[in-house]
Order: sequence, then C-alpha cells, then structure tokens
Amino acid sequence: MASVASSPPLDQIIFGNCLEKLKLLPDSSVDLIFTSPPYADNRRKTYNGTPIKDYVKWFLPISQELFRVLKPQGSFVLNIKERAVNGERQTYVLRLILEMREQQKWLWTEEYIWHKKNSYPGKWPNRFRDAWERCLHFTKNKKFNMYQEEVMVPMGKWAEKRLSKLSTEDQTRHESKVSSGLGRNVSNWVGREKAYPTNVLYLPTECSNKNHSAAFPVDLPLWFIRLFTQENDVVLDPFMGSGTTAIACLQTNRHFLGVELKEEYYRLACEAIAKYRETYSLPLSAVPHPALNGQTLTNGVYPSKLERIRDANDTKHSRA
Repeated sequence: MASVASSPPLDQIIFGNCLEKLKLLPDSSVDLIFTSPPYADNRRKTYNGTPIKDYVKWFLPISQELFRVLKPQGSFVLNIKERAVNGERQTYVLRLILEMREQQKWLWTEEYIWHKKNSYPGKWPNRFRDAWERCLHFTKNKKFNMYQEEVMVPMGKWAEKRLSKLSTEDQTRHESKVSSGLGRNVSNWVGREKAYPTNVLYLPTECSNKNHSAAFPVDLPLWFIRLFTQENDVVLDPFMGSGTTAIACLQTNRHFLGVELKEEYYRLACEAIAKYRETYSLPLSAVPHPALNGQTLTNGVYPSKLERIRDANDTKHSRA
C-alpha cells in the first residue's frame, strides 16, 4: 500500500477511486472541500448509480476521510439533492446529515440554496419542476475561515429611494416586534455601496458543457472559494468530473486537487485545464502525476496536447 504523502499534491487531478486516493493525503492539508458527488440512483450509465438504500453507507467512509484531510478552520461544501421516487421525496440526504453530525462530529453550519434560474421545464401530477439544490456547509469547529466581504453584492437601486429620506425611527435601533432579539438601524446603510448576500445563490445551470452528465456552473464553486479561502489556499474536489472546480481555482489563484474515477471525465478535465492555461498564458511547469495508459501527464496535460500548446506559445512569443 502506498504511503501517506507529507504534503498534498497541488494543481493535479488524480485518476482513481476517491476513497482510496484520499487515504494517501496527509491530515489537515486542505482549506476547502467543494464537491457534488453522484446522486443516488442517478447517472447509472456513467457512475453506476448508488442505490438510495445504500447511499449513506457508501458516502460515510468518504466523509470520514474528508474530515481527516480538512484543516481545523476549513469548510466542506456538499452540493446534493434528494430524489423523488413514487411521488415522494426520499430522506437519504437528511439521514446523511444526521450520521455525519453524530458519528463523525461534523458541524452542520449552514445550508445554502442554489436557485437554478434556467432549470429544465417539466410537469408532474404532484409537484413542480426542481429549481434548487442544496449546498450543505459543514465545518470541524465553530470558528472557521470566512471572508464575507469577498462576496458582498451591490446595494441596488432600492437603496437610493429608501435611504434618501430617513424617519426618526430609521435613525435608531428598531427592535423586532415579535421579541426575537433581532433589530436594525436603517441609517447604518447610508453611503454604503454593497451589502452582505443572502444564503440563496441565483445561478443558471451549465449549458455549454455537453460532455458531462451533471456539470455545474463555474460560478457555483467560485462563490464558495471566495467566501472560505484566500489566495494560494488548497481546494479539494474528490468528484472532480469535468474540472469545473479546478477552473474556478485557476481563476482565483488557489491551488486545486481533484480525484476522478471515470477516465472519460478525467481526460475531459485535464483538457479543460490545459485549455484554460493556454488561453490565459499560465505556466505549464512539469509536476508529478500518475501515468495513464503509459503516458505521464504534465499539469494534467497529455504529451501530444502539451506539445501543441508549447508550439502555439512559441509562435505567439516569436510574433511579439
């Protein structure tokens, strides 16, 4: 059995089973885990679809390894949605949350909602179309790294009118009428251009990626990367898929680490990373990477693809 690494491999996608590969990573070595695992009984043609009755049992060993490799002040964001079967929503996601809290001591810190603005239309006799998914936020401790200012949003045009004429009540702390202990002072927002967001993210689904059965938009991991990490932090996606999380890391100067079981998606992710590096003239330095079919990869790029990129870069520089 391979030994545990002294530090996590950076800016790589590892081909293989995530549970096996996670065991090779050192303790407390990643700052953020963002992932969307195969949903129960879904994507049978690509990931063989874990049955609903076995889903919690299947995922718990993985979440245990994720707990181990996450830093004490790190965060784990799990994008998941329970299925409806025979006209009823299943409870395996709720049971998974309870098991992770009780067995593994995860803290279920928050639940964010991804509102899919362009969700696929349809009609069902007992419900409406799915337009949202869960992004469950877990931590190891109550105090964790969070950079709220990085995801602030514009105040909006409503503020111009609302804050232009303040009443006497607006200029003092107004306590909740239901005795909740919450209150507000409207005058505190005068002169501000941005406000803190809600826990609902309004993002379209991914339409441009036709080669993966369940791709999410790059803005989804991007938002959480900005919220929970800083530059040069390490972000892990144990179900890397087509490489979306890695692209989000490249866009924000974070290190990525991914694992992907399906060879087709592994290759797709490597190509996506190579294309992004080529487009934005990022360095193509050689890094260790597992060999696949006899080929050793450099920064997740197959030699033939790498040579084409280098040739293109040489031509570009010779014209400058």
